[in-house]
Amino acid sequence: MARIYSLFSSSKGNATFIGTPQGGVLIDAGVTYKRLETAMERCGLSMDAVQGVFITHDHSDHVRGLKVLTERHKIPIYAQGKTLRNLIDTEQVAASAVLAEMNGTICAADLSLTAFDTPHDTVQSCGYRIAMPDGRYCAVCTDLGYVTKTVDDALQGCDLVLLEANYDEKMLKTGPYPPYVKARILSESGHLSNEMSAAQAKKLVAGGTTRLLLGHLSQENNRPELAEQAVVSALSEYVRGQDYLLSVAKVETTGEMIAF
Repeated sequence: MARIYSLFSSSKGNATFIGTPQGGVLIDAGVTYKRLETAMERCGLSMDAVQGVFITHDHSDHVRGLKVLTERHKIPIYAQGKTLRNLIDTEQVAASAVLAEMNGTICAADLSLTAFDTPHDTVQSCGYRIAMPDGRYCAVCTDLGYVTKTVDDALQGCDLVLLEANYDEKMLKTGPYPPYVKARILSESGHLSNEMSAAQAKKLVAGGTTRLLLGHLSQENNRPELAEQAVVSALSEYVRGQDYLLSVAKVETTGEMIAF
């Protein structure tokens, strides 16, 4: 049975392990290597279990630990072409790093991963749809200004989705961020609000998704209870705990995981 461990999830650092203690993959490495290794150990995982690191995009909260990771391990690093070139050009990976461009489906640790494009303010951005050995699917989908048809198609049919719920619109608009940052977050290349996340969650549950994990919450512009409340309200015609399971990813793991 596959497991998902949300190691870090916020606007300040993101990393997710999918697999088992015997083998799996990392989606992003957005904290220091030391913090990443400590979080893995807290979950009963070893860096030796990581058989591939899949990068969504090159913002620091997704690649901060990549340089040291690639200096210490020969784990293959996968990313879309423009992202990969930018990581090399900005020296965010070691010169000795094992790098591979995402072309089609990549197999690692008995998982099959396919990238799907997401609209975000960087050179290139993606989420990942992952096929489990038993034929089920999960997806990691954060850092997008809105849900495109491409994104919606990639998420449909997944048993579990880690879905962005970055900000509460009222908190963002009345908060301390300067106007240009607020405009960026609210734009179609920014992030998903609680309401947008809730609308997508409703479509997913209607399509058969049974597990929802809300992630990438802003610590300044959101609260876990607000994100959770928005989704529960949108899913009012369904019974939580019976039709679907819902949780909010912690900023930093305390050792929890979701089996599916």
